[in-house]
Amino acid sequence: MYGLALLASSPVWVVRLIRTGKWRTDWRGRLGYGEPVPGDATTPTVLLHGVSLGEVNATRTLVAALGGGKPPVRVVVSATTNTGFDRAQRLYGEAHTVVRFPFDFSGAVGRLLDRVRPTVVALVELEAWPNLIDACRARGIPVCVVNGRLSERSFRRYRLFRPLVRGSFAKLAAVGAQTEEYASRFAALGTAPQAILVTDTIKWDTAPLDEQPPGAAELARALGIDRERPLVVAGSTGPGEERLLLRGRPPGVQLLVAPRKPERFDKVAALSEAWVRRSDPLPDPRERDLFLLDTLGELRSAYALADAVVVGRSFNGQGGSDPIEPVALGKATVIGPDHANFADVVAALAGEGGIEVARDPWPVLTALLEDRERASSLGSRGRAVIRARRGATERSATIVRELLPA
Repeated sequence: MYGLALLASSPVWVVRLIRTGKWRTDWRGRLGYGEPVPGDATTPTVLLHGVSLGEVNATRTLVAALGGGKPPVRVVVSATTNTGFDRAQRLYGEAHTVVRFPFDFSGAVGRLLDRVRPTVVALVELEAWPNLIDACRARGIPVCVVNGRLSERSFRRYRLFRPLVRGSFAKLAAVGAQTEEYASRFAALGTAPQAILVTDTIKWDTAPLDEQPPGAAELARALGIDRERPLVVAGSTGPGEERLLLRGRPPGVQLLVAPRKPERFDKVAALSEAWVRRSDPLPDPRERDLFLLDTLGELRSAYALADAVVVGRSFNGQGGSDPIEPVALGKATVIGPDHANFADVVAALAGEGGIEVARDPWPVLTALLEDRERASSLGSRGRAVIRARRGATERSATIVRELLPA
């Protein structure tokens, strides 16, 4: 079935790979090849898999909890996409082995399992691939899901193929779901109810509340941001949102935009000749109001500079991006109405006055920039919500550790 699907869709994905540059990737790793993972065979090994950048970022506290607990556990982190793999290398390359997660062909999966020799496989959010789960089951390796999330859109798709996917969901040894609603969706797709625990989202734990990110001042100098004038930072933006933000920007307000996908950097740059790009080798000596963060790994530093933050992919029907990081920094944060990916998080924050939800970002942003007391209160209330919701990391680590041999 995979082979037929690849063949039928090849005109689409080949063109997309070439157009986005994603053909430049670790093809050997995607087929399961690579060096054996070093380590003592007697030490239990957890293969922790996050698909892309967001899932890998969500593993930070969990990797620390598993690696620093007792008994000792060897943690191997895997990722699928190029951005996720690069981020995992930066986060864990010195302390833990990072591997490329392969296509879900039986041979590729088998080669990965031979190299890693996991005791438990933990999948971040979902990624319940049939061949992976069957191969692990044949080897006696329990598979669990941590920080489990099944959006309404994903759930509808899985239900269309329920006879095919039910077996995979039924074979999951445990699921730590973010919400009761997600838990019920896992059960509806075949996971045993007694194997499901609601843990909340690990993302409440991953954003430091008291630590200011390094590099913020250097980023401001490199771009030429005027620290005396208001700055709005729009993080993880998607198609159409940059035009929306450019069109409504009030005079005198600086705007920094960080598109979510690197392949969109040049398209966004083409929207205006006034951008100062982070990737430019020399800073622009002229005073500018528009800044394009076309690098990876610096968004938190950009948030630290902001007087107000807009969370992207929430004004264009893409389901929204994670608002927790700017809120944890105490920033007045605005998100659009299309935030289904983080509905529970936004509801918790909005219910306590810790985030603003708006169809048009600029009227709310302008009001926040003009009323600093309101903006400060918004940031403080949001941070209080985050403090109250912490603890999912330890609950998730317990799920994984209970699957290790006694």
